[in-house]
Formats: sequence, C-alpha cells, structure tokens
Amino acid sequence: MINYNPKEWFTFIFHFHKADTFRKLFPMLIAIGAYAGFIAYLEVEVLRLGDDSHVKNIPAMHGMLGFVISMLLVFRTNTAYDRWWEGRRNWGALTNTSRNLAIKVQAMIPKTMIEERRMIEKLIVEYAFALKRHLRGNQNDSELFISAYKVKPEFHKPNFIAKLLTEKIQELHKSQILTGKQLLFINEEIRTFTDICGACERIRNTPIPFSYTAFLKKFIFFYVMTLPFGYVFTLGYIVIPVVVFVFYVLASLELIAEEIENPFGTDANDLPLAQMCKNIQKHVGEIFQEESVLR
Repeated sequence: MINYNPKEWFTFIFHFHKADTFRKLFPMLIAIGAYAGFIAYLEVEVLRLGDDSHVKNIPAMHGMLGFVISMLLVFRTNTAYDRWWEGRRNWGALTNTSRNLAIKVQAMIPKTMIEERRMIEKLIVEYAFALKRHLRGNQNDSELFISAYKVKPEFHKPNFIAKLLTEKIQELHKSQILTGKQLLFINEEIRTFTDICGACERIRNTPIPFSYTAFLKKFIFFYVMTLPFGYVFTLGYIVIPVVVFVFYVLASLELIAEEIENPFGTDANDLPLAQMCKNIQKHVGEIFQEESVLR
C-alpha cells in the first residue's frame, strides 16, 4: 500500500510511481494516438469529406452514450472500493480480536503456566500470518508447522490454527484452569477468527461477474475507436491528443477498479497485510510481556 500526503497536489501530478496507470497504458496510448492520426489523415487528406457527410453526426452518438459509460464506470469503481474497504474492515476486526483474545488469556491463565501462555500467544500471532498467506495463495509452511506439526500443503492453515486454539482452551477447561463462563468468554474470540477468514475468502473468491467486466471493456474500446470519425470535422488533427486523453481517463478507471477489487494481493494499492501481521505480533507480544515492561 502506498503511503502519501493527500495535500501534496504537485507531487501527485508530476510523479509517476510504478503502479501508475500511465505506465501500464503507455503502449496502448501510443497505438490509440496512431489510430486517431490515421483516421484524421484518411478523412482530411484522402477522402476529403465535407460538411455534407453523415460521418460528422457521429458525435451525437457519443453524447448519448457518454452518460451511460459514466454511470457504468461509477458503479464499477464504487463496487471495487467497497470490496477494498470491506477487506480493510475485516483485517481491522482481526487485529482487535487478536488483542482481545490475548488480553483475556493473559488475565485468565495463571502466570506460572508459561508454556501454555507462550503456545497460545504463538497461535494467535500465527493465525494472522497464515491468513495472509492463505489469501495470497502462498501456502509455505511457517516455523510453527515445520517444527511441531505435519500439515499437508493443501490443508486450510487458518482453520488448523483455530482448531489448535480451541483444543488448547478446552484442555485448560478440562484441567479446571478455566471455568465454564471463562471458556464461553474466550470461545467467542476464536469463533470471530473463523468469521473473519470466511468474509475475506468471500471477497477473494467472488470477483466481479465476467460478463459485466467484458462488456465494460468492449464498451470503452468501441467508444474510443469511434471518437475520431466525427470529431475530425471540428478538431482536425487535434483529435489525436483528445482521443488519447479520453482513452487514458476511461481505461485508468477500469484499471484502478481491477487493482483494488482484490485487496489481499501484492499490488501497490492493496492492503499492507504484512505490516498488519507484524503489528498484531507486536501488540500481542506486548500484552503477554506486560509484567516485565511495567517493572
């Protein structure tokens, strides 16, 4: 995720970062410019179409379709941003749930049970890292799985960790370390882990319907391809930069929507999952080390 100062206008205007749409679209912008120049040359120099040509009425079609394409792009970008923001809310909930579970475990389990407390602390932290890898399709085992458990690569790692957490809490309950009320109190946080995982999987595994995305791309393409035919009569060769700019604006909105509709990837504008996992690790560690810090 890109960190920036929203008040620096000139920095945004003149700075092209690696995720900027201009870089991605540059080859197509050159091709569109060449195409618009060819159409302008063909109509002005070769065919020499006059004001009596019906081709000059094509801009009327663009005026009618301009509202339609604007509404489609607004819906597209809003839908993509809603998915991005929902992903951010879920990871914010994961952070809060991890803290809450750490606070409850730290308060309820006796400080003399060092191994049990460390095990639960490690499982809480590991859940965040496992969920990050799961959402990104990277199933590399962590140190926890390599050293302590034999887990098949195709296993659902977040579910496995949630199961280990539940089993550990149940063992403490059977050993009468935790009361029945405390067990229910803690189980609510573990259940929330699974709810958050399911919500994130729903975002990742349910993309925008293909027919809608394909139609929008085709609409933008044919809309831009027909622009030079009618506007040559009023703009002449100036139609070249105009068509290039129109294509840049429309295609950039579609590219931005494509990038943020899956917020769990590694694109520049995706969520900083690695940093969030490190924050969870830091905060949970601070909670379990509270006594030594206060001393």
